[in-house]
Amino acid sequence: MDITIHTSSLPHVDPDESLAFYRDVLGFEVRNDVGQGKMRWITVGPANQPDTSILLAPPAVDPGLTDDERRTIAEMMAKGTYGWILLATRNLDDTFEKVQASNAEVVQEPTVQPYGIRDCAFRDPAGNLVRIQELR
Repeated sequence: MDITIHTSSLPHVDPDESLAFYRDVLGFEVRNDVGQGKMRWITVGPANQPDTSILLAPPAVDPGLTDDERRTIAEMMAKGTYGWILLATRNLDDTFEKVQASNAEVVQEPTVQPYGIRDCAFRDPAGNLVRIQELR
C-alpha cells in the first residue's frame, strides 16, 4: 500500500485567532480558507511539506451529532482535552521562546521525558494541546 498522511484536523473557536497562531506564530502557510464568520475551514501547513496539512475547522457541525454530544465537545474544548497535535522541530529552545513570546498558554517548558523525547507543550487559542518535540 502507498498511504500518506494528508490532513489532520483540529477544532477552532475563533478562526481569526487560530489562523494568527498557526500562521503568524508557528509560521505555517495558509493553503485554503473557506466559509465565513465562525463557520470557516482553514487549511495550514509547513511550507516545506506541501502534502501535509492541518484543517482548522468549526467543532461539532456534523448534523448527526446530538445536543448532548455537542455539549460534551464544547466542555472538552473548554478544558483543553478535546484536540491535540504533535509537531517537531530541530531547535526546540528557539521555537519555545518564539511561541512563548506570543502569549500562548504554556503547558510545559522544554523537558526531557522519561521515554527519552525532549519536548514542550502549549495550548492554541481553541484550547487544543500542541506538543512540539525536538528532532535529533
